[in-house]
Amino acid sequence: MDKVVHFEIPAKDLERAKKFYSSVFGWQLEQMGPEMGNYVMARTAEVGEDRMPRERGAINGGIMLKMRPVKATALTINVENIDEAVRKVKANGGKLSRKKMKVGEMGMLAYVKDSEGNVTGLWQNLPKK
Repeated sequence: MDKVVHFEIPAKDLERAKKFYSSVFGWQLEQMGPEMGNYVMARTAEVGEDRMPRERGAINGGIMLKMRPVKATALTINVENIDEAVRKVKANGGKLSRKKMKVGEMGMLAYVKDSEGNVTGLWQNLPKK
């Protein structure tokens, strides 16, 4: 069973969104550089050395500028094979919204729309070196 591993919250104003989520929920926010599209990592749970949540069932996410294809909060699901997952999405009434891209040395990410038009991220971990 593939699991939800990440969320993304789009924002018109990153600074305003950062202030909101840190003030209201106490999230730890880490501004990434321009090479990562000024993405903001949002920690909702303590992480270990591997940067993964220590608490079972907890997930962390990110805040990004509102743009296509993510215009509303989106979940990201970890899959074993991203190409196979995209094939299944298409075979079951969904479609590819943004082709897969490499994210640093961490993994591959693609965005799909489900049968109802909701955007979901698909994530495939890259092998550790």
